[in-house]
Amino acid sequence: MDNRNHMGKNKNGVLFPVAPNLSEMSEAYLKFIEEVKSEIQKQRISVVLNANSSMICLYWNIGRAILKKQEEEGWGAKIIDRMAKDLKDAFPEMSGFSPRNIKYMRKFAESWPDFEIVQRVVAQIPWRTNISLMDKLKDEESRIWYAYKVIENGWSKTILDMQIETRLMERSGRSVNNFPAALPPADSDMVNQVFKDPYLFDFLGTDMPRREIEIERQLTEHIQSFLLELGQGFAFVGRQVHLEVGGDDFYLDLLFYHLKLRCFVVVELKACDFEPGFISQLNMYQNVVNDILRHPDDKPTIGLLLVKGKNETVVEYSLAGYQNPIGVAEWKNQMAKALPEELRSSLPSIEDIEKELE
Repeated sequence: MDNRNHMGKNKNGVLFPVAPNLSEMSEAYLKFIEEVKSEIQKQRISVVLNANSSMICLYWNIGRAILKKQEEEGWGAKIIDRMAKDLKDAFPEMSGFSPRNIKYMRKFAESWPDFEIVQRVVAQIPWRTNISLMDKLKDEESRIWYAYKVIENGWSKTILDMQIETRLMERSGRSVNNFPAALPPADSDMVNQVFKDPYLFDFLGTDMPRREIEIERQLTEHIQSFLLELGQGFAFVGRQVHLEVGGDDFYLDLLFYHLKLRCFVVVELKACDFEPGFISQLNMYQNVVNDILRHPDDKPTIGLLLVKGKNETVVEYSLAGYQNPIGVAEWKNQMAKALPEELRSSLPSIEDIEKELE
């Protein structure tokens, strides 16, 4: 081990690194790092806020198009579920096209019929905050009053909800013309909320995530076909199985039911090396399957995480403390090794998998 600063005991392959104290750094470095941080912060906020504005305008346009078609063609509510599926298939890297969110797009266009106001005011506000404005306020006058307040003060969704519940508008002057329409300060709650908005990061997707998702889709389809063709106890339940938890959307890569073991099997496939967060996500999926889908006579759901590569020590620490049975394997040659003993006989041999994936 080198002489890097670290916390705790020395153990080969395990390290809690600690950065050197600022007192050890030169004045030139201190000035340099402040300049770098300032530039990153400035560009980061500019890019994200511009992307947020583009996303909000896109959602308004989609919602307006739905309203127009429903009026012209007499389409009912079921068209939303069809749209959600078609858009998810067309843009798998974007999670903003769930049925629930598309319904909000339609409501958004209905709530703000004037696109100029959308561009000038509400496009500066995070999507989830806009949802609160729609859900909690019935008239446009109230919505625009609170929208300006959000921009002026940089409120988060939570603060906005509290102000609406305490009837701030009724307790304040009613004029909205004097509120500045400038962007909020860099450290405001609203900016931080924009950065955390999951829809925004999907909307900002770069070429690299898109390529990774395409690789993952092809690998998923390949292994899915292989397991289906194998047919040794696996009953196929679904691919990209949609799950909603607390209003958030999730998609299980593959879901099977094993007829011999009498349990569900959740398979998550990653076109990248192992990351500890994958275990937490898979464990949550297993918990939900156990709670919602599992029959009282079924055994606990098994999770299988297939990755491109992995560090055995990182995997060992990541799995510690979890009660659900989880196997982590490289999808090229270790799929069977990672599973419980009774399930291994239902899978092809490592040689068969290597031959198939080649």
